[in-house]
Amino acid sequence: MLRRALATASRRAIGGALHQQCRNSSQKSSPTVTSAVNSMILRSLKDHYVEVSNMSPPPKVSPPEGFTIVKGALDSHGPVLKRQFNNEEISVSVMRLANIVDQDEVDDNEDDDDDDGGGINQLFVHVDVSKPGKTESLNFLCGLYPDALGIHSVALRPKSDEGFVITPDKFTGPLFENLDEKTRDAFHNYIDARGINESLFPFLQAWLYVRDHRNLMRWFKSVGSVISGRDAVKEIEQPKGATSGVNGPRVAKA
Repeated sequence: MLRRALATASRRAIGGALHQQCRNSSQKSSPTVTSAVNSMILRSLKDHYVEVSNMSPPPKVSPPEGFTIVKGALDSHGPVLKRQFNNEEISVSVMRLANIVDQDEVDDNEDDDDDDGGGINQLFVHVDVSKPGKTESLNFLCGLYPDALGIHSVALRPKSDEGFVITPDKFTGPLFENLDEKTRDAFHNYIDARGINESLFPFLQAWLYVRDHRNLMRWFKSVGSVISGRDAVKEIEQPKGATSGVNGPRVAKA
């Protein structure tokens, strides 16, 4: 339920500040009023910063055997996991359902299936399989669930040294659903042999929790920095003795 709690905390912080600004919008602007509004926002940000920082963390989860966590993955949009399989390099990137479909649809699904997954029970993963000397790699877009993995597409894409998917400028392949069943099954067996299956779900789910937490905490401090005009925002800093609420999976340090 951490993702929902994080979303609720951020909505409260934003909504509370906007509500107070609307109430004061009819008042004559002055340095005193501006200072009072700034103090109110900073106080609200601090309250929610503390609330989020004290949330109970998800269980620590390690990636499946054979996979290693990409250094700095929490602060980038690139791959999260990598592994070697014979002479192949396999990288795995992940995104949540909300990055693909409308957020209202995600919220409706959460209401219908309110469990410990906190709305992250369907993930989308990009799997890149590359070999030395090849200018293109196989890219799989998959839907990942706690108990299953389904392939949405298989494409040939130019390789990128940075680990990002490059938009192709030529035909990348047919629609996966248009392939015959035997070929579709063969592709499922192909990625399963490389460890791309539902065993990835617990780690990637926990990893998204941690990334959401870090991004929200960073947002509180960054907004506070802009409002206060200070490089170090003591108004938003975690109180002495408080502990971070999310340790999450064992992740590589940035």
